[in-house]
Amino acid sequence: MYFKKLFLLFMLFCGIANAGKAQTTDTVKAKVLDDSIPTPEKYYNQGIDDFKNQKFSKALEDFNKAIGMKSTFERAYYNRGTTKYEMKNYKSAIEDFNTALVLAKRPDSYFARGQAEYQLNDKDAATEDYTKTVELQKEYAQAYYYRGGIKFEKGDYQAAIEDYTLAIRYKPDYGYAYNDRGSAKRLLSDIEGAIKDYQDAIIANSDMAFAYNNLASLKRGKGDYDGAIKNYSEAVSHKRGYYVALNNRGSAKYDKGDYLGAVDDFDKAIKIKSDYEFAFNNRAAAKFKLKDYKGSLTDCTTAIELNPKYGYAYLNRGIAKEMLHDDDGACADWKKAAELGIETAKGYLWYCK
Repeated sequence: MYFKKLFLLFMLFCGIANAGKAQTTDTVKAKVLDDSIPTPEKYYNQGIDDFKNQKFSKALEDFNKAIGMKSTFERAYYNRGTTKYEMKNYKSAIEDFNTALVLAKRPDSYFARGQAEYQLNDKDAATEDYTKTVELQKEYAQAYYYRGGIKFEKGDYQAAIEDYTLAIRYKPDYGYAYNDRGSAKRLLSDIEGAIKDYQDAIIANSDMAFAYNNLASLKRGKGDYDGAIKNYSEAVSHKRGYYVALNNRGSAKYDKGDYLGAVDDFDKAIKIKSDYEFAFNNRAAAKFKLKDYKGSLTDCTTAIELNPKYGYAYLNRGIAKEMLHDDDGACADWKKAAELGIETAKGYLWYCK
C-alpha cells in the first residue's frame, strides 16, 4: 500500500523571561564617625561590600552584628533579607522584610518581599506586594513587570500587557518588558504588535538572544524564512550553546526546502543537548525529505526513547516504517500516536483496516 507522507515539525517559542530576582541591596553606606570603633554602621557597610562581592555568608554575619548592636536598624534588616534571598532562604528573608516594613514603609521592602513570596509560589501575596510597591512609588518599573509576569502565567494576557506597558512607561529601555509584552500579544494573536515589541526589545538590549529567537519564530510563521533564519542566527551568535534557536533555525531551513542545512542545524542542537527529543524528531523529518528513511526511523526511535509520550514521533516513525515496507509496524505506531492525542494519526489508521 502507498500512503500520503506528511511529517509534522514541532515548533518552539522561547518562554516568557520572568526569572524572579531579588532587589539588590541598598548600596548607600551609613555614615561612620570613627572607623576605629566598632559600630552598627561599620558592620553594615562591611555587609554591603561583602554582598557586592557575593560573599553572602560573610555579609549575613555583618548584618547580624549591625542588628545586634542596633535593633531598629531598618536598612540592615532589609539588606539581611536580600542576602538571605540570594542564599535561597526565602522564608527567613520574608521575616526580615516584615521587620523592615514595621520600621519604615519603603517600596523596595514591599518589592523584595514580593520576590521572596513568588519564589515560595505564593503568587497572590507577591501580587499584593507589587501593588503596594507602586502605590508608594508609581514609577517602580520592576514591580509592574513582575506583577505582569504573574498575570501572564495565569493566562490573563491583556492584564499582563497593561502592566508591561506601565513598566515601559517608567523605564523606556526595559528590554524584558518589551519581550514579554510581545509574548502576551502573540498569544492574543496580535502578531504585528508582537513583532514590534520584539524589535523594540532588541533595540533596548541588543544582546537579548531570546528576543531574536522570538522575533524569528513570528517571521517563520508568516513565511519569511530568510528573515527568520537571519534572526535565529543572531540569537545563536548572542548566546553560546543556544540549542533552541539552532533547532528553530533548522526548522526554518526545512520550511524553506533546505533539508541539508536543516540537518546540519539539528545536528548542532543535538551535539549541545543530546537528550533533545524535538531536534531528533525534526532531524527525522529532514532526513525523510532527503529519502534517508532508515536514518529517519532511527531518529524517531531516539525521540520516543527520550519521551515515550511523544505522539508526533510515533506518527512520523510510522510514516518512515511504511516507506520501508513495514506496514504492521507503521500501523502500530499510528495507533499509538492516535492514543496520545495526535488527530492526524487517525487519518492514517483508516488505511490499516
